[in-house]
Amino acid sequence: MGLFHNIKFFVLCHGMLQLAQLLVSGYLKGSISTIERRYGLSSQKSGLLASFNEVGNTVLIVFVSFFGSRVHRPRCIGIGAILASMAAFLIALPHFFSDKYKYTDYVNSASTNHVSGLCQAEGNPQAASSNQTCTEVNSDANKAVFPILLLGQLLLGIGGVPIQPFGISYIDDYADKKNSPFYLAEIVLTKADPRWVGAWWLGFLLAGTLLFLTSLPYLFFPRSMITEETSAVMTEHEAEKLKEKQEAGADATRDLTLIQFLKKFPYIMLRTLRNPIYLLVVLAQVNLAAMVAGLATFMPKYIERQFAQTASVSNIMIGGLSIPSAMLGIIAGGMILRRFNLSVKASAILCCGAVLLAIIFAIPLLFLGCPTQKIARINYNNPERQEFTNVFFKSRDVTSYRVHVMYRDCSLACSCSDEAFNPVCGSDGVEFRSPCHAGCKEYENPLNYTDCACVAAEGSQAYALQGACRNSCSHLLVPFMVLSSLTCFLASLSHTPTFMMILRTVTPEDKSFALGIQFMLLRVLAFLPAPVLYGSAIDSTCILWGRKCNKNTSCHYYDMDHFRRRYLGLQTIFVFGGLVFFFLSFLVLRRAAKGAQLKEPEQMNSITTKEKQERERTENSNDRQQKTGVKT
Repeated sequence: MGLFHNIKFFVLCHGMLQLAQLLVSGYLKGSISTIERRYGLSSQKSGLLASFNEVGNTVLIVFVSFFGSRVHRPRCIGIGAILASMAAFLIALPHFFSDKYKYTDYVNSASTNHVSGLCQAEGNPQAASSNQTCTEVNSDANKAVFPILLLGQLLLGIGGVPIQPFGISYIDDYADKKNSPFYLAEIVLTKADPRWVGAWWLGFLLAGTLLFLTSLPYLFFPRSMITEETSAVMTEHEAEKLKEKQEAGADATRDLTLIQFLKKFPYIMLRTLRNPIYLLVVLAQVNLAAMVAGLATFMPKYIERQFAQTASVSNIMIGGLSIPSAMLGIIAGGMILRRFNLSVKASAILCCGAVLLAIIFAIPLLFLGCPTQKIARINYNNPERQEFTNVFFKSRDVTSYRVHVMYRDCSLACSCSDEAFNPVCGSDGVEFRSPCHAGCKEYENPLNYTDCACVAAEGSQAYALQGACRNSCSHLLVPFMVLSSLTCFLASLSHTPTFMMILRTVTPEDKSFALGIQFMLLRVLAFLPAPVLYGSAIDSTCILWGRKCNKNTSCHYYDMDHFRRRYLGLQTIFVFGGLVFFFLSFLVLRRAAKGAQLKEPEQMNSITTKEKQERERTENSNDRQQKTGVKT
């Protein structure tokens, strides 16, 4: 019958397409910290960007439920995938029309006697350069960057709407029923430099191209095909006749107009939400989905900041450990469900136990991290300087006053820009936001600054090295990732059982609607607001914002203790919320089971009473007949 009439080939194409789709969305989340640095976005804005693809998806999910059996599903999947690939190219577009990335305080190769960022006397020609930079930053091209990124995410969400529901339903319709579950399963910077911005746009071009190529086969699949069971025993002519009958039968079921469907949808939704088990399980899923949203969006940034790792290493950690652990958890949950044929009540117990263990492994993560490094004039002041300040206010001694001024104003005459950010680590272990703020007047090479007045050392020891001060607790990364992966695995064990709990507790005619409402609630209550909430929590821990043209950009330094507690604390709260709702569903199921057990004896007693009454009536009737016969 041809390659495009084979459901196995459709399954292959669909697997490749979903892989390409996940590659685009996953790559965006992995590039969040890089995009923040490149375009000066706060974590709240980047969280909004990460969640914006859910907007189009949420708006159109109701229409997917209506048009599911009325359209050419493979063709819709192909068109949606093409739109999603165009969205990936659109997200990469800002790189090609925005100004070149210019980091602050770089060595000027055009001049041999001037290094931008060193401590120099006033009057250097930096103001004009700063004004020129502000003109470039405030250009129309740069102002359009964030709206274009949002539009790309919106189109990515819209294009992804038909891919999963139409693909799964198409496979389920035409695959052998025993096989169906199986089928569904430019600059001189180093990477360690905090100003490093890699080729973030290149991945979107590659992923978009792959998404476009995998979308093309869907344009050639038929609207419907015969099932695997039927095709094995029928000739091609008979199969064509059967397919026509199937399409005719399908047309006969399409008796609702869109208006009628939209009018009926709220009643079905309310009827479904009145089911306490369904509502509690969905709310538990919402909490776990919010945890996943925070993990997927900001965990690479957390590892990068907390353990002083590069963006690439952080993403490798997430992609190589956390995500595979979650996948194994989902598979293991399905295997346990199938192996022991768990009831709804037993599934609730499994979910409670798995999430409780996840919380136990998640709590130690709150204590695995690094304190904030010593940053001059931000979170650290040299005790000697504080001592001189006290002496000045107590004695009014002129000598003390001069010494105090020397420490306090060691970089005052350097004309350091508030917008400068080129971290250097002094030989005293204190980090400065730039060589200028360290009072460095000379340099041996672009990586070694000397004669630094603000470094608490004498003579040749008063130097600073380019880059942030080394982190003293990077060795904690391995235990952190082990515990984090175990948490992901345990929390994911509940994934498949929750779906089965939903499917087994709603009426058969409402199953498709229940799943549609479930996905809508997950998007509205979890995937849309959670990244913005996490981003706001992370922004609240910032202790030094980047500045450009008198406007805040991305955060340069965070209070690491607050960062760790608020970010991981939110995740722990969401996991605990999932546990609460799973436990409530278990209590409802147990009460329902007890009620059913109590009704059974009552029904037996009722039946026994009726039988006794029937016997008494029969005996009385026989007695009357016997007495009547004797009289006669």
